[in-house]
Amino acid sequence: MLDMIRVFVKVAETRSFSKAGRQLQMAPSSISRKIDSLESEVGVTLFKRSTRLLVLTDKGEVFLDGARKLLFQVENLITSVQVSTSEVSGVVKISCFESFGRIHICPLIPAFVLKYPKVKVEFELENRVVDLTSEDVDIAIRIGKPADSSLRARKLLSNHTIVCASPAYLKKHGKPTVPDELTKHNCLMLSQKRQRTYWYFKNAYERHKVLIKGNISSTGGTPLLEAAEKGAGIIHLANWMVSSSVSEGKLEVILDDWESSLHGDTSGEILAVFQNSKYMNPALRAFIDFLAENIT
Repeated sequence: MLDMIRVFVKVAETRSFSKAGRQLQMAPSSISRKIDSLESEVGVTLFKRSTRLLVLTDKGEVFLDGARKLLFQVENLITSVQVSTSEVSGVVKISCFESFGRIHICPLIPAFVLKYPKVKVEFELENRVVDLTSEDVDIAIRIGKPADSSLRARKLLSNHTIVCASPAYLKKHGKPTVPDELTKHNCLMLSQKRQRTYWYFKNAYERHKVLIKGNISSTGGTPLLEAAEKGAGIIHLANWMVSSSVSEGKLEVILDDWESSLHGDTSGEILAVFQNSKYMNPALRAFIDFLAENIT
């Protein structure tokens, strides 16, 4: 049954018998028979089928969530009996966005290589979305679920954002009390491909999409944080990045009665993203588990 579940997950991710077959190196007819057998085994219809569409049923969605967790547990079990800590070896190539990597990942790498001395870590801090396959990257740390359904992801942290500014800036320019007042302020922005930048706010009763403007932008949060601490404007960054500045009094939180987001459709999670493989590199598995256990 485990083999049928693996096929089911791949079909659910690709929404296609033929695409799943190519990735699993199986004929589409064999894929279809596996799904038929699984549906017969569990006694429910997992997919709605038509000539053009292959869509999960409501029960299929529930089954998919459990199937992914089951396969993850099985892989962990296999790895635990195959390889001991002293035997884990190989190369792990990691890509992480600059600010999170600098604060949270870099401090963990020395402890990881001390625990797994035969593993070589290649680590890049870069504010772009890498292609894991074409760029030969094993794991990428990203905000939000990957668009590529063939990739797997493991949650590391929730990603709540905070709007804040220095006490000096607020004393000079005033403190916004509602989101729309941000249009009158100099807001320091994370660079985006689109020409306009919006910040999103909601509470129990209202939702606001605020067009913001400012004279400093950056692909990473570090320059914006430093500029805000010196009174240059208002920033909207993750809590893990600004919390120490707030506790030290360098920044003051504003609009804290609103839930804020940099993207209206963000999942609000920081994820470890990696390729879906039946047999995962033990060094990669060890690194993912180490992150999940130690990141705070």
